[in-house]
Amino acid sequence: MSERDDVSFEEFVVARRAALLRTAYLLTGDLDDAEDLLQVALAKCYPRWRRLADRPEPYVRRVLARESINRWRGRRWRETLGAVPSDPVDGRHDPDAHDRRLELAAALGQLSPRQRAVLVLRYFDDLTERETAQLLGISVGTVKSHARDALARLRVLLPDFELSLR
Repeated sequence: MSERDDVSFEEFVVARRAALLRTAYLLTGDLDDAEDLLQVALAKCYPRWRRLADRPEPYVRRVLARESINRWRGRRWRETLGAVPSDPVDGRHDPDAHDRRLELAAALGQLSPRQRAVLVLRYFDDLTERETAQLLGISVGTVKSHARDALARLRVLLPDFELSLR
C-alpha cells in the first residue's frame, strides 16, 4: 500500500474507532473481547483498503459481525457480559440509565450470536433490514425473523423494560 493509503486508513480508524468499538462491544459483551474483535477486523480490512477506501464502514461492520459469530462458534459456550461503558449516548444524565444498560447487556448475552448481531446492526447501528442482510450474508426475511424472535425474547427477559426499537 502507498503512504497515502496508510494515512487514509489511519484517519478512518481514528474517526470511526469509537463507533466500531461500540458495535464490537454489543456483539461480544466484553470490552476486552470487543477490542480484540475490532483489531482482528481492522487487520483483515487493511490489506484490502485500496478497494474499500470509498466506503469502508459497511465492510468493516460485516467483518465484525462475521468474526463475532465465528469466534462464538469456536468457543462452543456463551460468554457472560461484563460492565457496559457508562458514557451517556445522548449527553443527558439519567441515574437509572446505567442499571438499564446493564440489564439490557445481560439480556443481549442470552440471545444467539446471530440474533444479537441483527439487533446490534439494525437498532444500535441504525442499518436497514437490507443493509443488515448484506452485511451478515443472510436474506432480508432471515433478518426480520431474527429481529422478531430476539425482540420477543428480550420482552420475556425484560418485562418491565421499555423497548423503544422500531
